[in-house]
Amino acid sequence: MAYRNERDLERLSFKELSDLQGKIQKALAYTREAERTTLKQKMAALAESHGFSVAELFGGVSGRPKNGKPIGAAKYVNPANKAQTWTGRGRRPFWLDDLLKAGHSLSDFEI
Repeated sequence: MAYRNERDLERLSFKELSDLQGKIQKALAYTREAERTTLKQKMAALAESHGFSVAELFGGVSGRPKNGKPIGAAKYVNPANKAQTWTGRGRRPFWLDDLLKAGHSLSDFEI
């Protein structure tokens, strides 16, 4: 069904609008990624035509943060959220402090 104006949308049921919203979200995500890929290719080609790489112009992933100190390998992981890790250096993260206060041992979270 084509939606030409607001009246067409007003005639839809809640379920139809929800279904349409889901389709729109998928289309937005797909289109965003497609445009992102196209733009990356254009930028890489433009940089290359001038003798540079994109990493040279915008910075690449070097394994080091901006302060120049190396990033250590994670030694501990939050079992509830595997994305939360700690190298064992610096201040302990809150999630680990909470678990240690709850009676767990630091060795329980070793990777």
